[in-house]
Amino acid sequence: MEALSTEILGTAKVVVLKIGSALLVQNGALRGAWLMSIAEDVAMLKAQGKAVLVVSSGSIALGRGVLGLPSGDLPLEMAQAAAAVGQIKLAHAYQEALKPHGIETAQVLLTLEDSQNRRRYLNTRATLNTLLGLGVVPIVNENDTVATDEIRYGDNDRLGAQVATLIGAEALVLLSDVDGLYSADPRVDPKAKHFNEVSEITHKIEDMAGDPGSAGASGGMRTKLMAARIAMDAGCAMAIAKGEKMRPIQALLKGDRCTWFKAKHDPASARKRWISAMKMLGTVSIDAGAARALRSGKSLLPAGVRATEGDFERGDPVEVRSLEGELIAKGLIAYSAEEVRKIMGAKSAEIKALLGYKGRTALIHRDDMAI
Repeated sequence: MEALSTEILGTAKVVVLKIGSALLVQNGALRGAWLMSIAEDVAMLKAQGKAVLVVSSGSIALGRGVLGLPSGDLPLEMAQAAAAVGQIKLAHAYQEALKPHGIETAQVLLTLEDSQNRRRYLNTRATLNTLLGLGVVPIVNENDTVATDEIRYGDNDRLGAQVATLIGAEALVLLSDVDGLYSADPRVDPKAKHFNEVSEITHKIEDMAGDPGSAGASGGMRTKLMAARIAMDAGCAMAIAKGEKMRPIQALLKGDRCTWFKAKHDPASARKRWISAMKMLGTVSIDAGAARALRSGKSLLPAGVRATEGDFERGDPVEVRSLEGELIAKGLIAYSAEEVRKIMGAKSAEIKALLGYKGRTALIHRDDMAI
């Protein structure tokens, strides 16, 4: 396991850590010393030149403790109230834990819809990548104060995978109360086989998933397998690892047992395959200079656009063609068709005057484009 974990985590440029409620909160109180050890792990990864993002559960569990609410399922409005109280404590706890290492944090509240709606997808991706580029460690949690289905489902595992997909992470580690995937529930069957590595999620693998088992936890093996499928399809390797001990990421690198779900493609190529498979909702036609720029790896700027067809919105997939009709690229566009018609042919510095607000420099960013 040490070699595999070292290979995947060692070569990853962007790492996402998902932390479950049962690890972070016990009896309504924060495990402060454990969180400080997580901060040491984050600092270790940052010192290796990696960008790190943390997807953390725990706001409802913390708020429950502050408000003195009973254990067990809460009515929706009580769960949302607990989340509102707990989220402040959660964000502050991470800020205080990472501050001694000189690491700035940011609070980002999302729902699964933010990564499924293309307009929100572009906004979320831009914000997270900007934060990572500034060296900040975003602390992401579901927006439990307004969400409904997300609270009932309690699925930060899938949110972790969606976030990893958004930012093009190469590695996602789900820190949980189990050390990986077994052929059966090891608490029931002592002969259950542990899997060190999974290269494909088959129906047989899915049948091995059990149900949630920890007090305070709301995700189970089935949601973790769903997260693994999302991550693998996006070119991101995912680990299910036991996180109870101090410095769990350091322990992984030293050989602690886990299950790695290996991706077959890197995030960039997987993302371009995803974009290419979309149904295109419009076309922008560009001049020869813009075509050369795209083929050399540049983003598409408004100055090179000469015409547009279709009725598309921001975040929709569109074709990019030459004036002769040759297909050059496909990508997610940062402006609506109406806006494109206003700014095509213009320099980026002129966008604000033409639209009345300062938009994005690129019409289609190179990271959102498949040549």
